[in-house]
Amino acid sequence: MEAQTFSSGFRSNSTIPSTKIPLERVSITPAPRRLSLRLQHSISSQRVLSTGRLVCKNSSERVKPNVVIGEEDDSKAVVKRKKLAVFVSGGGSNFRSIHEACVRGSVNGDVVVLVTNKEGCGGAKYARDKGIPVILFPRIREEPDGLSPKDLVTFLGRFGVDFILLAGYLKLIPVELIRAYPRSILNIHPSLLPAFGGKGYYGMKVHKAVIASGARYSGPTIHFVDEHYDTGRILAQRVVPVLASDTAEDLAARVLKEEHQLYIEVTAALCEERISWREDGVPLIRSKDNPKDYY
Repeated sequence: MEAQTFSSGFRSNSTIPSTKIPLERVSITPAPRRLSLRLQHSISSQRVLSTGRLVCKNSSERVKPNVVIGEEDDSKAVVKRKKLAVFVSGGGSNFRSIHEACVRGSVNGDVVVLVTNKEGCGGAKYARDKGIPVILFPRIREEPDGLSPKDLVTFLGRFGVDFILLAGYLKLIPVELIRAYPRSILNIHPSLLPAFGGKGYYGMKVHKAVIASGARYSGPTIHFVDEHYDTGRILAQRVVPVLASDTAEDLAARVLKEEHQLYIEVTAALCEERISWREDGVPLIRSKDNPKDYY
């Protein structure tokens, strides 16, 4: 497939003209060290950890080169810095907090590309201001320059993306992307799933529903992404109280504060390859301080 195919959905900053340009002539900052149309599909060897009846496998099933893993002490493992793609539809406050954590060294990774369905959203503006390339997806009537699912997969491969983080992205993720990145796509949702999740539950609608139900607790959930809204395996949650005097805005602010902290912690674990899978399919996070502990 010719590189020109992808230029229509690519935005590196506001100064690049909207006309179709061969990708080789587009200058971006920062740029991947090497762009290649070849996607990595080889399977890495899987290390099995056994503690009693707990059997866990490394979370990444795609190739993870340049990783040195100690069988005896995982805390001494040397892991390559990961490349992240973040998807947003709005202001992107979680995206900003993750990017800032990467910059200050709290996360062993870098946001190398932003994907959005709204070219003018706050998250896209922040990305351009920081020199992060922006990709428009999906292609719809209102956004005819957006990429197709197949083109998006190829484009992310060219950036060498290891993991995808959804941070307020309101579109359903296509099956092509899920198959290309198995167990490598995370989403954050502003309720304690499986409650108040699914199609139509997003943003302030979630918090209004929580208050109307009389629930005493809420909080963010981070889960792996499958073909449906909010049904993937739950990885992490944090609980906040719902107060009798709360408005939806009050609850939203309390949950969002926890979202920022939780997403950074989980992204750090992801980039340090501390996500493991129990034999019944439940994902767990290995403690950084005590590698024998999971939560």
